[in-house]
Amino acid sequence: MAEQTPSITELNERSREVFRRVVEGYLDTGAPVGSRTLTRALTEKVSAATIRNVMQDLEFLGLLDSPHVSAGRVPTELGLRMFVDGLLEVGEMDGQDRARIDETLGGNDQDVSTALDRIGSALSGVTHGASLVLTPKHEAPIKHIDFVNLGPDRALVVLVYADGHVENRVFTPPPGQTPSSMREAANFINAIAEGRTLAELSKAIAREIDKRRQEIDSLARELVESGAAIWENPGESSERLIVRGRGNLISDQDETDLDRIRVLFDDLERKQDIVDFLDLAETGEGVRIFIGSENKLFSLSGSSLVVSPYMNADRKIVGAVGVIGPTRLNYGRIVPIVDYTAQLVGRLISNRG
Repeated sequence: MAEQTPSITELNERSREVFRRVVEGYLDTGAPVGSRTLTRALTEKVSAATIRNVMQDLEFLGLLDSPHVSAGRVPTELGLRMFVDGLLEVGEMDGQDRARIDETLGGNDQDVSTALDRIGSALSGVTHGASLVLTPKHEAPIKHIDFVNLGPDRALVVLVYADGHVENRVFTPPPGQTPSSMREAANFINAIAEGRTLAELSKAIAREIDKRRQEIDSLARELVESGAAIWENPGESSERLIVRGRGNLISDQDETDLDRIRVLFDDLERKQDIVDFLDLAETGEGVRIFIGSENKLFSLSGSSLVVSPYMNADRKIVGAVGVIGPTRLNYGRIVPIVDYTAQLVGRLISNRG
């Protein structure tokens, strides 16, 4: 995250309670919480005006926001992060939730893929969110890879390995991807994939990105020095190349360079999307809660991800289980469910090899 999250210890007792009540009220109802509501809930009896002042201070710190004029407050992503890190109380897992997930392992004749699918469905039903189950990674060299568009926010990656093993994984693609861009991604990967594992393939694409970026920098510098273009906001995140007077460029070579830069930028953007695709299949995260834009792969408006890894018999992380839902998830309830499900999947993988 670009912003530095304030520490909960930096708030005094009154500010901490007001902040906690606002976040808990929002997570419970999804509605802004006003000062009048808080006057009835706070341990310390204070006036609505005092509470409004405290809420304004919290808003100044970037922890709360006011969605409408004269309305109550809701937590920002920064505020939710501080709440999760410093104030979240994780409850015990409900017995009925545990039973529903345990039921998925009722059939001993299931193969692992079928069991994982049943566990994912149960997890989605229990949490009322979208479940995410990343399966154990296969380390054989890749023979062929395809991306299949399933809808605006769902796609399928088909991995065919040199040893004949085939894996199908559903994932949420980076925003803006089309069937055409996915075909281009697959074509590029297949051109360099043979003989490489997923990990090796990710590194090869990263090297290609660095190479293309250097070409862009070199061509852009030549254009800037010739006076045909300028850098806007150099050194900042909003830095970009601005072409001046394109209709008055003095030679065909300048126009050729501009076209090459445009192609290079397009190419670089597509390869970065490819890395995002592969990261979904290759990277195993630790136990984490991602809120909103903290993870760009799940940064759809108002989305959060609660994810926990699972391990095999050798205590090696081989996959992950997660739940995707709105930022106002009941984190205290969801966290133990995801944690328990990850442990269950780990035992399943260990017992069935």
